[in-house]
This record gives sequence, structure tokens and C-alpha cells, in this order.
Amino acid sequence: MDALKTIACLLYPDVMSLDVTGPLQVFASANVERQRQGMPAFYRLVLLGQQAGAIATSAGFQLVAEQAWSAVDLAQIDTLLVPGGVGEQAQCRNPELLAWLCSAEPQVRRLGSVCSGALILAAAGLLDGRRATTHWADVETLRQGYPQVEVLGDRLHTYDPHDTGGNAHIFTSAGVTAGIDLALALVEADLGRAMALAVARRLVMFLRRPGGQAQFSALLSPEPSRVPRLAALLEWLPAHLGDDLSLEALAAQARMTPRTLSRVFVQELGMGPGRYVERIRLEAARSLLQDAQASIGTVARLTGFGHPENLRRTFHKHLAVSPQEYAERFA
Repeated sequence: MDALKTIACLLYPDVMSLDVTGPLQVFASANVERQRQGMPAFYRLVLLGQQAGAIATSAGFQLVAEQAWSAVDLAQIDTLLVPGGVGEQAQCRNPELLAWLCSAEPQVRRLGSVCSGALILAAAGLLDGRRATTHWADVETLRQGYPQVEVLGDRLHTYDPHDTGGNAHIFTSAGVTAGIDLALALVEADLGRAMALAVARRLVMFLRRPGGQAQFSALLSPEPSRVPRLAALLEWLPAHLGDDLSLEALAAQARMTPRTLSRVFVQELGMGPGRYVERIRLEAARSLLQDAQASIGTVARLTGFGHPENLRRTFHKHLAVSPQEYAERFA
């Protein structure tokens, strides 16, 4: 393999354009940042299709595959990405592509998917026994269609460069912009945090949303029809973050026993009340810090964390930065 690391991305009819161009722009911007610092480019980007030529995306415009994937030298590919899109189901039934992906897997250093591209990897059998995520709208399809896959619906991506269980080799990401978070994580693994931060700043991106972060803002309460027994409580919570939100207090507000409330939370939201409260408090704190509306101490008090140290621990746990760093970077 030559000095440049080749990042290859598949194209197919009705692919989601941003699943392709979003991650690739991250790698392209890393090249630009290196050149600004007097260093050579690090990545080569290539688009692969069933045949070389223009391919219509789901947005209506076309992207051009430079090569047919069947003709590419797999030894020259460092990272192979499989995007999603409304055309993904046809590719799940494309035996030639699925066989090619199986042959590519042991030859490339990294193989990942963006959005519903995880369904293509699953159809090829490459996610069997592995953790995987996908766009929230496709989580149940992945879970029901491929029961041998450990589906993690509420996370941004599964890439972990330090994981010894294979998640540095085969990984998945959630919908659309989560592919950009995945690409930033790959750049950080390749070139270091400083370069990934420079790319994120250039793209006006958040660096870096950890892969385990939720796909949804916690403040976006689910539709009442999805959480019929919790709707009133979830609407009440954001305006009372500084109050006592212990299990007993929440149960009294919801007019349930603590045991019943815990069970209903898990049934309707997939998490316990304590975890949900922590998430919405964190989301509110982020919003206040981004808008520079208050000091860190005041933010901790207003959002129910009490002491700034509690806020700091929660930020490091979920965002991998301190409140001070977050405020300096994004306010």
C-alpha cells in the first residue's frame, strides 16, 4: 500500500447523498488541514459502483463512480464505507455485492456503514455476533431481520479504535450526520485529536460526539402516542430541572408507585427514570453553555446538578470534555 490511505465509499441507485459526501468531506478536510500545516495529504478518496459512471442519488442528482467495485484492488483500500439510502433494500438482495463485501472484509483495515448501510452489512453476514446501530427508523428492521446482530438503537456509532472485540475493524453508524461523527472518530484515530479538532472547527462541527451518545436530543419529548403513560410527566420535566427529581418525587408527580414508574419508563423509553433525568439535565446545560447565558456554577444549579463538580463528571462521561472546554469551544 502506498503512503496515501484510500477511503472508498460505495455508490448505488438511490443512495443517500449526505451519507456519501458528509464523511468523505471530513477526510478531504483533513488533507486540507495537513497541507495548511506543511504536511502532505493523508487520504485518497474514491467512489465505487457496480459499474463506473454516474449514479442517481435519492436526492435526484448524480454522483460518479470512478471504478467498479468488482475491479478494484482490495489491497489498496484502507477503509471501506457502505452508505444508506432508499435504494439499500435492493442492495441487500444483490448477491454479487454481498459476496464482494465478504471478500473485502478480511482485506481492508476498516469496514463501516453509515445509516441504513448497516442493513447491507447485515445481509452479507458481516454483523453476526457484533454490536451495530443504524438510523433510528431502521433499528427495528435490523433487529427483527437479523436477530444474530446485537442492535444498539440509541447511539451514534460503534467504532472504537481501542476495542479488541472487532469494533475497530467492522463498525456502523446512525443516520446521516452521524456518519460525519464516525469520520471524525476515524480521523482522530489516524491523525490525533488535534487534527480531528481542526477539521471539526473548519466544518463548524461538534467535536466530538462520542459514539455512545444518543441519536435524539433528550429535550425532544417523544410523541404522546408513543408514551401514553408518561406524556404529561415528560412535558412537565424540562421546566423543573432544578427541583427534586428523585424516583419518589417523579412517581408522586406521575401518580404511580416508584416501582411502577421505573417499569413504565423502561417499557416506553428503554431506560430508567434516573438516566432520562440525567440526559435532559445535560441537554439543558449544553444549551445554556452554548448560548453563554450563565456561569458554570449557575448552570449546574439551574439544571439540577447542584455542584459544578457533578456537572463536570457528567460532561466527561457523555461528551468527553469539561463544561469549561465545551463553553470555550461552542459558546
